[in-house]
Amino acid sequence: MITVTNLAIQFGKRVLYKDVNIKFTNGNIYGVIGANGAGKSTLLRAISGDLEPNKGTVELGPGERLSVLEQDHFKYDQYTVMNTVLMGHEPLWQNMQEKEALYMKTDFSDEDGVKVAELEEKFAELGGWTAESDAAQLLQNLGIPEPLHQKQMSELSNNEKVRVMLAKALFGNPDNLLLDEPTNDLDLDTVQWLEEYLSNIEQTVLVVSHDRHFLDAVSTQTVDIDFGKVTVFSGNYSFWYESSQLALRQAQNQKAKAEEKRKELEEFIRRFSANVAKSKQTTSRKKMLEKLNVDEIQPSTRKYPGIIFTMEREAGNQILEVEGLKAVEEDGTVLFDNVSFNIEKGQKTVFLSHNPKAMTALFEIINGNREAQAGTYKWGITITTAYLPLDNTAFFQSELNLVDWLSQYGPGNEVVMKAFLGRMLFKQEEVEKKVNVLSGGEKMRCMIARMQMKNANCLILDTPTNHLDLESIQAFNNNLVSFKGNILFSSHDHEFINTVADRIIELTPNGTIDKLMTYDEYIYDDQIKEQKAKLYGK
Repeated sequence: MITVTNLAIQFGKRVLYKDVNIKFTNGNIYGVIGANGAGKSTLLRAISGDLEPNKGTVELGPGERLSVLEQDHFKYDQYTVMNTVLMGHEPLWQNMQEKEALYMKTDFSDEDGVKVAELEEKFAELGGWTAESDAAQLLQNLGIPEPLHQKQMSELSNNEKVRVMLAKALFGNPDNLLLDEPTNDLDLDTVQWLEEYLSNIEQTVLVVSHDRHFLDAVSTQTVDIDFGKVTVFSGNYSFWYESSQLALRQAQNQKAKAEEKRKELEEFIRRFSANVAKSKQTTSRKKMLEKLNVDEIQPSTRKYPGIIFTMEREAGNQILEVEGLKAVEEDGTVLFDNVSFNIEKGQKTVFLSHNPKAMTALFEIINGNREAQAGTYKWGITITTAYLPLDNTAFFQSELNLVDWLSQYGPGNEVVMKAFLGRMLFKQEEVEKKVNVLSGGEKMRCMIARMQMKNANCLILDTPTNHLDLESIQAFNNNLVSFKGNILFSSHDHEFINTVADRIIELTPNGTIDKLMTYDEYIYDDQIKEQKAKLYGK
């Protein structure tokens, strides 16, 4: 349990929030949401003690332990992977260090013997005898194989370090857990494992994430940072989003009577509750709407970008034919082999692989930026494409301002360019910024604006939700669902895939799996699981 009393945080004259009084209770997982800069990570830092609030206190339940997903991936470079995870249970780690120091003494005394006996008893109470096997299992589940467990953290890739740090946070069943973007750099299978893991624990958990499916799957409550306040609502992200959108429509409809509005809200809650009860997601195991007050629902102050893809011409029947494609890395790693498929008109196809480099290689090949080791591809003569690459660094190596930068990619005067940028939430004073100083999220919004100007009938998107906030992801997602052309994409966002894709193609070193179905159907199909195991050689 975490009790926050009269918390206030401000930086200079900017007040993030004040008078925050919340009790986070055991058995609940709180999804923390808010616009960029609202103070989501700051709230977690204040609770963890990493940041001193301007006012107020944070208290844990008596004798309870708090664990945090740390963001410094170099902090433990001098330790082994196994020891880094064990350090997540601080009382156990201290016990082990004290024991080792005593056993190393050359002048071991009777008093030392008594102390060691006490430490050994405490070691057993803390689960020390199974600690290494428990840590090893966590690491395996998070995609860190056994041969890496005794290596130094400095020898691991950044992606592997992220997973070790997550294992460290989860290790030892802490009473309270703070997770800031825990799904970053995780593949879809590992995210699914984490969803299941969190759904079965009874501790107090606070999660900040841009992954909507993950928030929906694990959250029992939503902590919304808006209006300079921190407010807790029953329900998950989808319920918060749909209810806030409903409240916004009602606020815009001034003619609606108060009683009619209330009835509409109550009907929405009733329908949502019924859907949750039938849901197969882990959230259905929790009581989400037990204390919802209709009057709590209000429009959000967040702004959503205007992402609208239109087609200048309709595509013909021939979209893309791929025959026998093969891609190999410089070190000899086969990304995929014998890949053949024919994209049909209107299809929205997601490409999956255990190795994310495989999707990038495919997209680079069909965009003419990379040579395949074997095979051919052919676009239909009516097809126009707009490509969103994974790495957009090369596009921003200049001192152009946003207006001049965007003018390179489409016709129109300064007013038209500013309109496109305005739709992507760039304010008037921001369009004069030089593109080489933009943040990752700003660069992505510029790339999306560039794509919209092409009016293409086939969109190619390599992990398009990278660096985007929840509002941009939601707007992007909504427009792709209604887009009438073809979409070829990859993503780590479960909800994005499940709502956009109607075809799944998985690339493996030994061929492909090609299915016309939703992503949810795909991941739970036992025959497909067996087929994947064979193609990946497992």
